[in-house]
Amino acid sequence: MHKDMMRSMHLPDPSRPIDHEAGRAAVRPLQGVQSVVWIDRSNLLVMVGGGQYRRMDIIDDIRLALEPLGDTLGVVVNLQDVMATTSEGADTLSRNCQLRAGQRAMLQPKRQVDVLDPEVRRVFRAQQERR
Repeated sequence: MHKDMMRSMHLPDPSRPIDHEAGRAAVRPLQGVQSVVWIDRSNLLVMVGGGQYRRMDIIDDIRLALEPLGDTLGVVVNLQDVMATTSEGADTLSRNCQLRAGQRAMLQPKRQVDVLDPEVRRVFRAQQERR
């Protein structure tokens, strides 16, 4: 019952953290992965080589690779295409391994990974279209 309550609150299991080096080693062999870096305790940055690998189902593949190592509710995957040719293609896809896009585990702050905030980009595009 305690475990179910923790899950319903989106609270990661503190007794099952994922070892960072083991996590990197588990994700590196996945198809398309160029580099894997932990940004902080819960944010994993995965750089892929091509837009075909910058998809939410790739985040699911990463989650499956990490699952045997611990509780993936404590991990947010940030996926970037290092081969992107447009600013939109270079945007980071971020998602908690077990939750929907935009959701975070309890006490897990949303981290800004992209250099340019999407709102700033939207305002810039609107200004350019008026010209």
